Amino acid sequence: MRLNRNIEYIEPSRLSNYEKNSRTHSADQITQIAKSIKEFGFTNPVLIDADNGIIAGHGRVAAAKQMGMAMVPCLRLTNLTDEQKRAYIIADNKLALNAGWDLDVLKMELQSLDDLGFDLPLIGFSEDELKDLLPVDDYGKGKDSDSENGFVYSEKFSIVVECDNEQHQQEVFDKFQKDGYVCRVLVN
Repeated sequence: MRLNRNIEYIEPSRLSNYEKNSRTHSADQITQIAKSIKEFGFTNPVLIDADNGIIAGHGRVAAAKQMGMAMVPCLRLTNLTDEQKRAYIIADNKLALNAGWDLDVLKMELQSLDDLGFDLPLIGFSEDELKDLLPVDDYGKGKDSDSENGFVYSEKFSIVVECDNEQHQQEVFDKFQKDGYVCRVLVN
């Protein structure tokens, strides 16, 4: 069976989340996805049904909204039954989790990218994960290090913005996120 599959570009606001989606996306992960899209482009289209319901790509759509993207690439799947759509929403996420890592190859690739100065957290690994995967003496060669003690550190600088109310806080947060800043919301 040959299916005609064309990429459509649709406004993220016209796409609707599956209300029973069991996969969750934290604000930090949405920011990671947004950074990935900025670095690599929107390389994986959102899978949607005939009514613009998201089948796969809830996180990518949330990141696109956060970034203020006008359009996202979508692939419309019209050949699935309702039961198949519901099952695929779970399968798309679970099957990826079932994969493993060849740790030796992963470590070599990460080390090579780090040696080239690539910003490794863009790949999705946390700083702690990267420190576990790469020799402490080697990870972050482009960063400040304390060679006497053999550890790597990076300085972080923070700024506090006081807001009048929750709506103002959300607006400031959204603007900073859209501008590419790593932000977190604190409530006193």
